[in-house]
Amino acid sequence: MKTYWPKKEDIKRNWYLVDAKGKILGRLATKIAELLIGKGKTIFTPSVDNGDFVVVINAKDVVLTGKKWKQKTYYWHTGYPGGFRSVTAEKLKAEKPEEILWQAVYGMLPKNKLRDHRINRLKIYVADNHPHAAQKPVQISL
Repeated sequence: MKTYWPKKEDIKRNWYLVDAKGKILGRLATKIAELLIGKGKTIFTPSVDNGDFVVVINAKDVVLTGKKWKQKTYYWHTGYPGGFRSVTAEKLKAEKPEEILWQAVYGMLPKNKLRDHRINRLKIYVADNHPHAAQKPVQISL
């Protein structure tokens, strides 16, 4: 038995539209990560990037359960001495609501060289409108 390696011409990238209104952050992020990786496809191979494009609308309406809006903290370092920074999910939602979903999906993608290519196919928008109508994304409910 031989292992099947999908060729570049075999990979068909679909466009999906996901409405994040009222959806729980973690559950939504896992489904989006699966679409970006291409795990549901029959030609899935872990070392080949054959995932789809995902357009997310209404990112400002994503839901965190419990007290996570106040307790969940995002950390980063600027690279300068004393440059350790942090922000709560509540404050991040007020400033950049799409960043919360981006961080969740990015953390759920495999940590390898394909990660940056996969996350570039994720398009997140705060409101209902998006500029990808020409690609005719298929709306799916997750």
